[in-house]
Amino acid sequence: MSLTLAELLAPMDPARFFAEYHDKQPLLVRGTPGKFAGVLSWRGIDRLLDQSHIWSSHSLKMQMDGQAVPPEAYCVRATSRDNAPVLQPHAERVREWVARGATIVLNDVDSLTPGLASVSRALEDAGLGRAQANVYISFQAHKAFPSHFDTHDVWAVQVEGEKSWNIWSGRADYPIAHPAFRSLGQAHHDRSKGELKEKVLLRAGDLLYLPRGWYHDALAEGATSVHVAYGTNAVLGVEFAQMLAERAMGDPQFRAPLPRQDGTPSAQFALTQRAAQLGQKLAEFARDPAVLQALAKHVAEARFPRGGNHLLGARGLEPPRGVEDASPAVDGEAPAFRVIAGEAKPVRRGAEWVLKTGAGATSLSPQEAEAAGWILSRRDVDPAALRAAHPTVDAEALLSRLKQAGVLAAA
Repeated sequence: MSLTLAELLAPMDPARFFAEYHDKQPLLVRGTPGKFAGVLSWRGIDRLLDQSHIWSSHSLKMQMDGQAVPPEAYCVRATSRDNAPVLQPHAERVREWVARGATIVLNDVDSLTPGLASVSRALEDAGLGRAQANVYISFQAHKAFPSHFDTHDVWAVQVEGEKSWNIWSGRADYPIAHPAFRSLGQAHHDRSKGELKEKVLLRAGDLLYLPRGWYHDALAEGATSVHVAYGTNAVLGVEFAQMLAERAMGDPQFRAPLPRQDGTPSAQFALTQRAAQLGQKLAEFARDPAVLQALAKHVAEARFPRGGNHLLGARGLEPPRGVEDASPAVDGEAPAFRVIAGEAKPVRRGAEWVLKTGAGATSLSPQEAEAAGWILSRRDVDPAALRAAHPTVDAEALLSRLKQAGVLAAA
């Protein structure tokens, strides 16, 4: 699965985004229910959670009404595959907390499926920096986090249900992932968030962009909500300073001791002079074409390693392939479909049946009408499940027709 920034922002042009919104102000982009159907689904969430050995109390967290659920409450002590002790989420305990309304947070998931990776890749390809992703699975009327800011730009991709976001007028001045910013208490955030700027409701297919440091909080409005929060970490000035420090290591002037201080004016003057000399030398490093070339390369290549494996291709047994060849289907299974037009319904017209949608009507046989009703009662469906439930129907053909009618989207 392959995406571009233009597809994420559509119908907005990326040039307008960079001119008016990037690092300047929040942006809400309305989309169709099927726009992000291939990114993640309930079926995909269950499959991820069923890979129990990849999860720990660090990678899977739970929140309840603004407070973190203690790991011991939803995890069990287990032994990892390499015989190390680990706190591992336990399905039954997780279900108990979900029944109470707790939010599940799946951290650093951007390489786990082609769908999740497609958005991270699109953001990185646009030069927005290293992109990671967390999944937030929330339930009605339970807020996971109080008002806060993030130390990266946020791209909230709503894939299921609805979530209401409060966007406040306050913005922290370029916070970074450093204890100086992470140690700020909730009282500070409540004072600094400012007045309510906007309240927006995200529905499946919508995207919300928030610049780094912008205060916000969110609450699931419908029965359920799933959004993937992609964080883009642009290259910072402190990284350039670190590059200059590495360059300085090769210069004897920076390896020499600084003037000893004995409290006399002459000693203080000597230190001031040496500091000025070293500062001038750093300025020369910053103008060095080789340093600037290395900096440009560092900024251009700011992305997390993700994917790229093709073992048969490495042996010359298959032709090379690009990222667009990645498929969300698992182990050769036919792809699933997300139901995106739940208001559609089969209607009888005399001896005929049709499926009425907002875009028109699709003719159905009596068996297809029954199968269509069954499909519309579900969140997603695949050919195997449809064949098992309605063996007299051509599953692939019916699913294809419903997709063309705008009722289904590939998941």
